[in-house]
Amino acid sequence: MHKYIEARVREEAEYILNTKSTIRKTAKVFGVSKSTVHKDIEERLSKLEPQLHKEIRELLDYNLSVRHVRGGAATKRKYIA
Repeated sequence: MHKYIEARVREEAEYILNTKSTIRKTAKVFGVSKSTVHKDIEERLSKLEPQLHKEIRELLDYNLSVRHVRGGAATKRKYIA
């Protein structure tokens, strides 16, 4: 793996942990696609740093479990405004 990819993977991982960010928000901040962030976290990070991957996976699983709540809140804001 190229050094710049390893650096990006580590930066994305730290960003997600520090900000409790979602895949979409992380992709927007780093200027890459959601698919790239997902591949970085699921495939590349799991090989580079398995323990960090485990922590991020737990956070992403939480984000997935509350996705329907966030979607409902966004719809509510849309129609109230």
